[in-house]
Amino acid sequence: MVDEIDKQLLEILNKNARLSFADLGRKVNLSPSAVRERIQKLEDNEVIENYTVQINQKKLGNDIEAFILLKVFPGQFRHVLEKISDFDEIKETHRITGSQNLHLKVVVKNQIYLQELLDQLMVFSDTNTFLILSKV
Repeated sequence: MVDEIDKQLLEILNKNARLSFADLGRKVNLSPSAVRERIQKLEDNEVIENYTVQINQKKLGNDIEAFILLKVFPGQFRHVLEKISDFDEIKETHRITGSQNLHLKVVVKNQIYLQELLDQLMVFSDTNTFLILSKV
């Protein structure tokens, strides 16, 4: 069971997962050891699945972020899932409802790399691409 303090901790961690137990404790008025126990419980119950880093892709030379919707050809779904795991450019994959069945978030260096990725994906699926202009 997740209580209000757990929810506060999750919200704080979602913004900055590098805070110490002492810093978290000051924000929710608990001792560091009490925070550690709560965090451990959230991890054990798989409420917290993992900790991650947000990377500024532009600083790495990747100027284009896009969403690609795929309508996988009949009978190809499992094969497509296996193949797309080989693409480093694909950062997130979601199975969705609607006329398409996969939603990909991709990061590429430039338009040429996006075109090459799309060419490879079109073998398995119809694609619909949306360039990400900014995060809001």
